[in-house]
Amino acid sequence: MPSDFTEIELTIAGGVATIMFDRPDALNAITPTMLAELNEAASSCAEDNHVRIVVLTGRGRAFSAGVDLKALGERELVNGKVGDILDVPARQLTTTLSTMPKPVVAAVNGFCFTGALEIALACDLILVADEAKIGDTHAKFGLRPTWGMTARLPAAVGIARARELSYTARTIDGQEAAALGLAVRSAPRETFDDALQTLLSEMLANSSESFAAYKDLYQEVLPALEHERTRDYPISDTDDRLAGFR
Repeated sequence: MPSDFTEIELTIAGGVATIMFDRPDALNAITPTMLAELNEAASSCAEDNHVRIVVLTGRGRAFSAGVDLKALGERELVNGKVGDILDVPARQLTTTLSTMPKPVVAAVNGFCFTGALEIALACDLILVADEAKIGDTHAKFGLRPTWGMTARLPAAVGIARARELSYTARTIDGQEAAALGLAVRSAPRETFDDALQTLLSEMLANSSESFAAYKDLYQEVLPALEHERTRDYPISDTDDRLAGFR
């Protein structure tokens, strides 16, 4: 199993692989390097027969604050897209997470915005800390989703609530995320690790072959994903809205 990662950490114990965003000083903001490492780790876990469940989480105060806009440098953002340097590996990652024959749990321990929320939504289950801050902030910055938001968010919370969250770009906490159906459970930060272990124990008692069957049977959002990936829309105010963040 690879161990020379610089922006994530991968550990395996008791049939559970934990992939951790590991840029705590930058609130685990997503870079091309991080996505490359996430893809390597996720693919390895998918193929490792010793891994029964995968957990995706973040070190420190954040799950991930979303895309690190500084990592984009001076690249022009066309029609509100962050570009293939991030879009291609991010889509590969969300596809792997959503289709590997093993359950993937997003343990959202803190801040989780925009692209990071798209990655969390590609997981099978989301467990969230009550104090976490979550939001789809694409519209706030003149961006549009390209990693699966418009397919997976409505599947989680319903189309009307998904529109409300996306159009307002408002932030919700973990308790509201659970109430809306975005997360399956929430817990206070001080007992979050215990809540995660309880969920994992309940799952580990069951059949891995059944998990694989369910992963295939629950694949219902793929047409909507393709629609999101292939459509372009003119968005001209991205640079103005991102001024000061790059």
